Amino acid sequence: MSANPSFVPADFEPPTEFTVGSFRLEPLGPQHNERDYAAWMSSIDHIRRSPGFPDGNWPHEMSPEENLADLERHAGHFVERKGFTYTVLDPTDDVVGCVYIYPAKDGVHAAVVPSRLRESEAAVDDAFRRAIADWMTSDVWPFESVLYEPLLT
Repeated sequence: MSANPSFVPADFEPPTEFTVGSFRLEPLGPQHNERDYAAWMSSIDHIRRSPGFPDGNWPHEMSPEENLADLERHAGHFVERKGFTYTVLDPTDDVVGCVYIYPAKDGVHAAVVPSRLRESEAAVDDAFRRAIADWMTSDVWPFESVLYEPLLT
């Protein structure tokens, strides 16, 4: 499938792994369903208070089957280069969060990057967010500007 030229160049190959402290990021997919579902369901209020989730509409309760469909959609976007969603895994391979990289709709930034960690990881959220901001502004990504609340680059 071809890339979305308004988002990333056709020859861009997104990273398939990134390490942030003790966490490892890999593309989100259906294989993460049970662990992903447990992670965000246990932290709904925490996620809604996180930067990048201002409207309070997500997360919302859904069934494991609905979550699976959502993970399949994100995996499809990754393959089609429409967006890049990464699961955040701890050293035991438990899902503790997600990083979403999608086209910004504000007319200013190339990409918007909301991220979330499970409430049990709240103590490292600031360090995690700084590491993701640094990664997004590195030469790995083809974006001139990224909206990563509350970090603006």
